Amino acid sequence: MIPILGSKHRLCDGMTRRTALQIGALGMGGISLPRLLRAEQAAGILQSKKSVIMIYMVGAPPHQDMYDLKMDAPSEIRGEFFPIDTNVPGIQICEHMPYMAKIMDRCVPLRSVFGSPNGAHDSFICYTGRSFVNQPPGGWPAIGSIASKVLGAADPSVPPFIGLAPDAGHPPYGSPGHPGFLGVGHAAFRPSGPAQADMVLNGISEDRLKERRSLLGYLDNLRRDIDASGTLEGLDAINAQALDILTSSQLADAFDLSKEDPAVRERYGTGDPKRYGDGAPRNPEHFLLARRLVEAGARVVTLNFGRWDFHSSNFSQARDTHLPIFDRALATLIEEIYERGMGDDVAVVAWGEFGRTPQINKDAGRDHWPQVGGGLIAGGGFRTGQVIGATDRLGATIADRPVHFAEVHASLHRFLGIDPELKMNDLAGRPQYIIEGHKPLPELA
Repeated sequence: MIPILGSKHRLCDGMTRRTALQIGALGMGGISLPRLLRAEQAAGILQSKKSVIMIYMVGAPPHQDMYDLKMDAPSEIRGEFFPIDTNVPGIQICEHMPYMAKIMDRCVPLRSVFGSPNGAHDSFICYTGRSFVNQPPGGWPAIGSIASKVLGAADPSVPPFIGLAPDAGHPPYGSPGHPGFLGVGHAAFRPSGPAQADMVLNGISEDRLKERRSLLGYLDNLRRDIDASGTLEGLDAINAQALDILTSSQLADAFDLSKEDPAVRERYGTGDPKRYGDGAPRNPEHFLLARRLVEAGARVVTLNFGRWDFHSSNFSQARDTHLPIFDRALATLIEEIYERGMGDDVAVVAWGEFGRTPQINKDAGRDHWPQVGGGLIAGGGFRTGQVIGATDRLGATIADRPVHFAEVHASLHRFLGIDPELKMNDLAGRPQYIIEGHKPLPELA
């Protein structure tokens, strides 16, 4: 049973709760509720079925060994892999990504992504489009938290923001994206570990649960006037969402892969549910779960894959431990989205926090390279089957069309129905742009 209050996990803001209650619903802070509801009704946002699946490639993958191979570069830069043709004339990718090569008409490789502040490992820029330095009070919120705040739940029994990130040895590697100044009420629901078993009622009637809610409401009313931090409002959102989850089987059903056709599960391939080093698992089932969750009504689903920080043995690790699993699972996810008629309604993004050095080091690895990295976008009704951006012949600098992380986020927010120029108040009451200084990518329109 889910305890409505009380837990064993402590947040950085000092509040505690169980992992299963890290879920979002409509809260306060920067937009009045009546105004927001009127705007949503006018725009038809409440009926929107748009969703984003964001795949954080933990530790930053070698972009020049995946989507931007440099065959004219010297061997100490070029590396061991060769390019293969895709189903889009003129676009080539790594030979160890044959599944993705077959669906490149559904994809957009990004070859000129930049924006990492200093090359330090952190998933933050992937989830927010912003640097983790010089943050406002409360911190910048992730895209899932913004969707939770602005759009709310598409279905009351399904959290709008779900993170499939298990704990990792390096905490940012296991982050699903933080709620920042939007507060705990818009944090990701993380069904990791034993929390998944708590998503159903265990011998407690719905009426008895509602009685407990009435008592909680009475106690909270006594305390609300003396709490100016916004924490109680966040807890109210959590409690409401928890009750909806407990009294519906929809979310639990989405997580139950035994309900999936075995042929579909096999299609995603096999991997390893254990985390790789201090990173994340290489688990194809998370890709399938992400598809099932957006079908169930989740607005944003994040998942973390592997540990791509190949300072040594870059080519053997990419070839033997990561690329085959990633290639098959990602390609199958994208194919299924289109096969199920969701090609215009689900956007997929896969990327890491920066790129890797052009020069191969003495340990056959590639080191951190914040100057330029890469990524991939699919679905979303975007204009796919094209490449955006280019690097020089060594893959060291951007030669054409720099793409900032925030531009991708602006595109994703607009796709969800959220104005990229929207402002929300931080914890000091100051209005902040959710995306500042960057517009959506016109190439995707």
